[in-house]
Amino acid sequence: MNLFGISEAYAMAGGQAGQQRPGYEGIIMLVIMFAIFYFLLIRPQQKRAKQHRQLIENLKVGDQVVTAGGIHGRVAAMQDSVLTLEIATGVKIKINRSAVVSTRLEG
Repeated sequence: MNLFGISEAYAMAGGQAGQQRPGYEGIIMLVIMFAIFYFLLIRPQQKRAKQHRQLIENLKVGDQVVTAGGIHGRVAAMQDSVLTLEIATGVKIKINRSAVVSTRLEG
């Protein structure tokens, strides 16, 4: 006992000697962190992947496209996973269909 009649153990416990709370704080924080990651990272990435998949599926001969490498061209032919792009008159290259990142208007 000290001067005020408070034991050191009680004072060190912050006045909560004998009071134990369940460890729900850690679980709640994990759920909150997962929700933040889901709405800020996972969900937008899934949305972009869906849009890219739709773009790839809707390609047709004659579309003007831009590849991931920055090559602009017109789709001259299509196979399952390979596109033939005409990048200049008479100059054709083959690329993977997944390399297309956007279509553009002719002009």
